[in-house]
Amino acid sequence: MHLVRWSAVLAPALLAACVFGGGRDAPKRPPTARPRGSAPITLNRPTPRETQQCFTDLSREEIRFSPLPDRDFGGGCQVLGAVQLLDVGVPITGIKSMRCPLARSFIGWIRFAVAPAAKQILGSELVRVESFGTYSCRAIVGGASNRLSEHGLGNAVDIGGFVLADGRKVRVEGGWRSEDERVRDFFAVIHRSACKRFKTVLSPDYNAAHYNHLHLDMGRGPFCA
Repeated sequence: MHLVRWSAVLAPALLAACVFGGGRDAPKRPPTARPRGSAPITLNRPTPRETQQCFTDLSREEIRFSPLPDRDFGGGCQVLGAVQLLDVGVPITGIKSMRCPLARSFIGWIRFAVAPAAKQILGSELVRVESFGTYSCRAIVGGASNRLSEHGLGNAVDIGGFVLADGRKVRVEGGWRSEDERVRDFFAVIHRSACKRFKTVLSPDYNAAHYNHLHLDMGRGPFCA
């Protein structure tokens, strides 16, 4: 499988476009009959046509991935139609299972927004994406209710920062309000692009719980902060 070569040209149309889509319906909330912390069980169910199409989309874009079995973790936490990303052209730390539509939008964001913005604005190639993870069976952090987080459905990813070829580490914490105008511009560009690709985008401007990462999910929305 060939690795993707990043474009050095930052085209506003590409940053604004949702190349892989992302306008799909959010997954339905599962019932919460099994308590949280229950032993996970594998669900034997046919693969929906939408998920099959998503797998085809990833393959067409030369993404290496492994489809994962549908699993119920109790407490309403289920991960359905998920993949494990193996090679998207740049290493991504902390990535676990994620629903295929989320993976599709996430890859489009990295390829057509983050990587070009790093080259154009910061003057160096993107060599690593640092995440705080995807799946976690928990309620929304910093929320006023006990509502299940999209992380509990494998439908969200938190991004902490990026590593560039020149050795710089550009992290949300410290970088979002950096004294370096170029770093602020970089985050502004990729934030605007994320808001066009994902249903919900939460930044340090949203609340204190997001001081060090960008939360990206394909659940309710659109909401961008």
